[in-house]
Amino acid sequence: MIHRTLEEKIAPLLEGNKAIIIIGARQVGKSTLLNGLLGSKKDVLWMNGDDMDIQALFADMSSTRMRALLGNNKFLVIDEAQRIPDIGLRIKLITDQIPGVQVIATGSSSFELASKVNESLTGRKREFKMFPLTFSEMVNDTNLLDELRMIPHRMVYGYYPEVVCNPGDEKSILKELSDSYLYKDVLSLDSINKPDKLVRMLKALALQIGSQVSYNEIGNLIGLDSKTVERYIDILEKAYIVFRLGSFSRNLRNELKTSRKIYFWDLGIRNAVIGNLAQIENRADVGALWENFAISERLKQKAYQGSFAQFWFWRTQQQKEIDYIEEEDGSLGAFEFKWNEYKSKNKCPEAFSAAYPHASYKVITPKNIEDFLM
Repeated sequence: MIHRTLEEKIAPLLEGNKAIIIIGARQVGKSTLLNGLLGSKKDVLWMNGDDMDIQALFADMSSTRMRALLGNNKFLVIDEAQRIPDIGLRIKLITDQIPGVQVIATGSSSFELASKVNESLTGRKREFKMFPLTFSEMVNDTNLLDELRMIPHRMVYGYYPEVVCNPGDEKSILKELSDSYLYKDVLSLDSINKPDKLVRMLKALALQIGSQVSYNEIGNLIGLDSKTVERYIDILEKAYIVFRLGSFSRNLRNELKTSRKIYFWDLGIRNAVIGNLAQIENRADVGALWENFAISERLKQKAYQGSFAQFWFWRTQQQKEIDYIEEEDGSLGAFEFKWNEYKSKNKCPEAFSAAYPHASYKVITPKNIEDFLM
């Protein structure tokens, strides 16, 4: 089994007095992680919030009934907890009134689970985000050289655990993931009243990775107003399908201030959405894939580190651009991503270096990607 970074962060919290909340897309390995941490224990009660009988059980739950249900178990694991109404209050009841029992809840949609637990469990929980496998996790599982050689493969098929662990079956697994799991939570929301247009919008976003995204243009393309487009993108982001980078602006009058780029957390999902699983050497979008790969892996790494770093891209009205800007602990770094190292230019745009003379600048290619991701 591939060792996950979150194991070291969660293991010391077991048998503590706070609930543990793990949020991430379906099939990223949340249940597998907990099986690894708790599988040898005999005092664990497992429940799945997708099951109707479990939802009904929690609908009329009292502390007395929960004590009887738990028996001598010290752990209660609730998968897909966002499916249970008032789950935050239910977890609070157990945490406050049943000493010696720790609740561990997982959820695949932060827009539902976070809103249900944050207010109810203030000061009573530790929350973690979980992503598909990362470059560094795979390096630790195999070795650096092997994983560097696998990057072109990862840029096509991504890092979902089932995809990685079943070489040769990547296409069929990605089809199932994109057809079944991808939209299961998103399209079940009452606020999604035009699911066909959300799917079309997701395809439009997939074709624009690495480019600035205009809500108006996408809306005109698929027949939605810009506010609905923004709301749908927010939902996709909270379902851990995509993420946004805003534009960096501090000193220059001609810096773009309200633009955004949108990337996918997993390139296998992105490529499945547009129906293009061609190998890297046969693709015209390899530059955009490389940029998405490097940025998403960097953000996964920073999330697992508990970093407070902030992230942007930079562009001026004169089309001068830097792919990725990162600020952490007062240090500002600028990065360009080039798949072809021979076509890369190592010179920082003069407008940026003049405005931010203390910022570092680096071009990231397949030859030095490990320095950026480890």
